[in-house]
Amino acid sequence: MRFIVWLLRAVVFIVLLVLALANTQDASLNFVAGYSWTAPLILIGLVFFAVGLLAGVLAAAPALVRQRLEIGRLKRQLKNVQDTPAVIDEPPLPPII
Repeated sequence: MRFIVWLLRAVVFIVLLVLALANTQDASLNFVAGYSWTAPLILIGLVFFAVGLLAGVLAAAPALVRQRLEIGRLKRQLKNVQDTPAVIDEPPLPPII
């Protein structure tokens, strides 16, 4: 199974590498107010990928922090419960018929 996963990763890497090498021509990105940026197409794609990755991490960060705080709170509760001695009550008597 691991071999298949690594083979799939290698195939994806090779496909992306071929696409990157095939798209080295200059592209122009036009901004507002007449500003433009001219760079190789793969560099522009890489910048937008990095910006998207950063936006995804920033969007997920509050949920991750909230989950870590919840896990810490639950671990403290579990430790408190485990430290307190358990009170064992006598089982109830069966009903008299």
